[in-house]
Amino acid sequence: MAIKNHTLVTEFILLGIPHTEGQETVLFVVFLIFYFCTLLGNLLILLTVMSDSRLHTPMYFFLCNLSVLDIGFSSVSTPKMLANLLVRNRVISLGGCISQVFFYHFLGCSESLLYTVMAYDLFAAICHPLRYNIIMNHWVCALLASGTWLISSFHATILTTLTFRLPYCGSNEVDYFFCDIFPAVKLACGNTLLIETVSFINIGLVPMICFLLILASYILIVIAILKMHSAEGRRKAASTCVSHLSVVTLFFGPCALIYTQPSLSEVLVTPVQIFANVVTPMLNPTIYTLRNKDVKGALKKVAGGQIASKGGH
Repeated sequence: MAIKNHTLVTEFILLGIPHTEGQETVLFVVFLIFYFCTLLGNLLILLTVMSDSRLHTPMYFFLCNLSVLDIGFSSVSTPKMLANLLVRNRVISLGGCISQVFFYHFLGCSESLLYTVMAYDLFAAICHPLRYNIIMNHWVCALLASGTWLISSFHATILTTLTFRLPYCGSNEVDYFFCDIFPAVKLACGNTLLIETVSFINIGLVPMICFLLILASYILIVIAILKMHSAEGRRKAASTCVSHLSVVTLFFGPCALIYTQPSLSEVLVTPVQIFANVVTPMLNPTIYTLRNKDVKGALKKVAGGQIASKGGH
């Protein structure tokens, strides 16, 4: 009710990706392929892990959580962006704009926290292998996963509520390809100091804390690897960390560029944001699949089972 009482604007117009006039069809095809690959890759990861009992371990449990988040994260802005490119209908309802802001920050925060949890899982596996099953038991895994979702929902609720409690009574043209806090707040008629301050603190603080915790985990992991006597053990431990490090870099890199450099020109910010929203969710399952023998073996098993069942029919 508070939102309805203060908001006169009932819909927004997304101005889309700047400087792309005449390229809408090409962009539509490219982004559609990326989105389809994201859905297919992450659904395959989910199906593979659930169908193979050997993968019912903490690492793959968290990987399934990551796949769910990637599907959701890419779906926040991509379908609407595709619709805008295809039918040139750039109107988004107030409810749609609120949903995009909430789910973008909810899923983004969840991923940030989940990468931290996955780093802790690696730390437990490499630094305390004999006690690993006790440290990362089913209850702990469930608690860590649910904690990421609960904290993120609280984080996103605060940001979304503060954003749309502001009165929107003037222009309704959002100079962006989806509804995010800063492009939306530019259109508000009231004092935006509170939401801008809270946004910079919250959006800056969460990734910073997560990054420092991940860094601390990896410092301890490197120390543990250097102490290993077996060259094979060091190689295996290091290889296990590579996939996680790759996806962490892909996630925190664009995040750092967007939110720590507000003075970046729109020419750079938009491609970085598109990379984070469209490309990264597609790369995550690829990185984990290509570098993981267990997942590749399970994928072949799933594919082989489907072929065999078709042959049987």
